[in-house]
Amino acid sequence: MCGITGWVAYEQDPGARRDAVAAMTETMSCRGPDAGGVWYGDHVALGHRRLAVIDVAGGVQPMAAEEDGRVSAVISYSGEVYGFAALRERLRSAGHRFRTRSDTEVVLRSYLEWGENLAQHLDGMFAFALWDVRRQELLLVRDRLGIKPLYYYPTPDGVLFGSEPKAVLAHPMARARLGADGLRELMTWVNTPGHAIFDGMFQVRPGHVAKVSRGKVTETPYWSLEARPHEDDLDTTVSRVRELLRTAVTDQTVADVPLCSLLSGGLDSSSVAALAARALRTRGEPPLNCYSVGFTPAGPPMPGLPAPAADADYAAELAGRVGAVHEPIVLDAKLLSDPAARAAVLRARDLPQGLADMDTSLYLLFRTIRQRSTVALSGEGADELFGGYPWFHQEEATRADTFPWMYMGPAGVPQGPSFLDPALPERLALDAYRADRYSEALASVPALPGEPEPERRMRKVSYLFLTRFLPMLLERKDRMSMAVGLEVRVPFCDHALVEYVFNVPWAMKTFDGREKSLLRAAMAAELPESILTRKKEPYPTIADPDYDRMLKGRLGELMDDSGAPVRALMDEKSAAEAYAAVQRAAPEELRFLRVGFESLIRIDDWMRGYGVELVE
Repeated sequence: MCGITGWVAYEQDPGARRDAVAAMTETMSCRGPDAGGVWYGDHVALGHRRLAVIDVAGGVQPMAAEEDGRVSAVISYSGEVYGFAALRERLRSAGHRFRTRSDTEVVLRSYLEWGENLAQHLDGMFAFALWDVRRQELLLVRDRLGIKPLYYYPTPDGVLFGSEPKAVLAHPMARARLGADGLRELMTWVNTPGHAIFDGMFQVRPGHVAKVSRGKVTETPYWSLEARPHEDDLDTTVSRVRELLRTAVTDQTVADVPLCSLLSGGLDSSSVAALAARALRTRGEPPLNCYSVGFTPAGPPMPGLPAPAADADYAAELAGRVGAVHEPIVLDAKLLSDPAARAAVLRARDLPQGLADMDTSLYLLFRTIRQRSTVALSGEGADELFGGYPWFHQEEATRADTFPWMYMGPAGVPQGPSFLDPALPERLALDAYRADRYSEALASVPALPGEPEPERRMRKVSYLFLTRFLPMLLERKDRMSMAVGLEVRVPFCDHALVEYVFNVPWAMKTFDGREKSLLRAAMAAELPESILTRKKEPYPTIADPDYDRMLKGRLGELMDDSGAPVRALMDEKSAAEAYAAVQRAAPEELRFLRVGFESLIRIDDWMRGYGVELVE
């Protein structure tokens, strides 16, 4: 895994501004701590920072391909192409010659063979920039599910691009400006594909290729979810899911560096760990190392929620069954409230969107794992694919005229005083914006002629989760892991598995009346009964009162600072009422209230750190 960046300028020479290109590339050092380089050509600079995973010695980038003794194409690549050895042999049979064992060269040669259609031949998670020297054109390519990020910023004579916004913003031509639509995205969490929050910046959409040529940028899809009839019976479907997942996990255990698995002891992570342990054992490799996260002290559950089970106990049971080595990683309030860790999380995310202490704990977990391993497997994507979230099983939520995860019930959720200006939602027309984005999403849902209710409705729900909700979680995991140079692979996002399960009827996905029935059946022979029957648990959150007190102190500092940037979004009267509520809250209430004021703190830190300009 790596970080990429670059600059195309048809009316000037990027090589004359090497300081700017160096600054852009340096921002990606966290993603690529092992090596770095820049390639300069006519009208282009391609920067790269490398995390060496495959062919450590040979996969140096940017990488150039030559034809007839002249450079024809150059690539700056981030990601992994699984099964690349078979693709290399296919290309070799077509006459291509290889100098390395890396998947990067396979991708480069795929372009020389198939041109702009190369992505259709790649199986994996990737984001890359490929400059065609002959045509003077740039391709920006992103994987099908959007596992790897890729941003671009059109300029008057070309484009700036990078794995993360910080790479683009390091160039003097780019500015951290926040307009109305950016605010709407931040405040609604609709996660519009292609939107990048900052004015003038875009994301390459999942499954798309953006082509940059003189005078224009065009983006074209090469993959999307399709509705197809499902003709397999239940037994065949269970067997097919098991085989597709086994293949995905096995392919993703290939690495030339230490590999591990994230293990909560839930169905998803246990499925991945069990299959990965089997793959390593079959190849005669050392046992799989697995890591879970926990907090001390455990503290009471959030109001209205049951106490979560201890992940470490389930993880240890699974590890013992499959012959893996389990290590629990325990975090405390001191670690989670460390200003350096919180600043690192914000710097990794580039945006104030996030899950508060859950982002910080994930960052700290990954930082600890990185001391032991370079690649980790994760169960991300299973809930969206197999219907694991409660919303899938609440008919009101699936029928609501909004994104299911935004459904709050007929009475809504009581709203207390807000730190942000209460007039903002109306001024920004947030309800209309949310409704428009929902209508756009519905318009792209593939239809199967003659599909009855509720199958048609549940196909819609599945599509919304896979194309709007899942990308938010994938970006979070990518940013928290790559901030410490850890590559996280997500086998449940294998596109062959996604295509198959997406078209399995909802009645078959829930054939025994439980969430993720199909996955449970597929993994029944691999997992202990305690994990197969374990109720889904959310990602753990810290319950230590010291953490809440730390945040309360930081809030007090912000309220005393009349020059705080976030005050431009606040209403003094409402904010004073909200602060008074925090001040008089009992310790057990403070944990509930912190969701609101921690968000305020994060927005202020972001506006300060990035010099964000508010624009009309």
